[in-house]
Amino acid sequence: MKRTSIFLLLFLLIAACKTSPTGRKQLILLKDAEMNQLGEEAFQDLKSKVPIETSDSINRYVKCIVLAELAFTDDDTGVSSWEVVVFRDSSPNAFALPGGKIGVHTGILPIAKTPGQLAAVLGHEIGHVIARHGNERVSQNQVTQGGMEALGKIGKKEMAGILGGGAKYGVLLPFSRAHESEADLIGLKIMAKAGFDPTESVKLWENMSALGGNKPNELMSTHPSDATRMKNLNDNMQDALQLKREAELRGIVPNCKL
Repeated sequence: MKRTSIFLLLFLLIAACKTSPTGRKQLILLKDAEMNQLGEEAFQDLKSKVPIETSDSINRYVKCIVLAELAFTDDDTGVSSWEVVVFRDSSPNAFALPGGKIGVHTGILPIAKTPGQLAAVLGHEIGHVIARHGNERVSQNQVTQGGMEALGKIGKKEMAGILGGGAKYGVLLPFSRAHESEADLIGLKIMAKAGFDPTESVKLWENMSALGGNKPNELMSTHPSDATRMKNLNDNMQDALQLKREAELRGIVPNCKL
């Protein structure tokens, strides 16, 4: 890379430094509108390929929790309207895309056994969106792979791949773990402000941990370990419980039932 290109890249990287909702410094290279459009395209593609759950009761339940949490969500990413879709998939998972697109697998429902536990999942996904984690991960990926010119070549397939995997040890993996931990804490705050019991977030990860299976070492994983997540949540629990008490005093009591 020529010296002028290096200086230009460094200048752009410095100029692109933003701050997340928790005060963490971020590298953000794309405009919100660009990311939101990519998120919309990727979500439409998923909806055309993955079976969608049609149960009225399940959809009402999930959307009730999302709406309760969105009422206490501050978003400045330009989301015009949030969309949550329940996919008929047995894997215990949920995901978020820029533009306010949230996907929930039916397989998470036996794990997130209470409204509060599902609120922890959905608050986490909302956290990914409002903290621009998709933009940050795409930006990191493009810089790592060779520079600014690659930003103009991102499509829905490339973005889905970047958000879903392909991270590099020591560079993108720590950012992905930072994203997950940050989304946990943002979600903890959102669910508490919406009147859900924040201690249910820890119970969720107890349930996840009880699934067992072969999980990668935290240093080789894009996600923090279950134990790390529970510790981080517990470390921030007193503030979350205070938010829950304040919500109760204002009469905020969510009523979402399956």
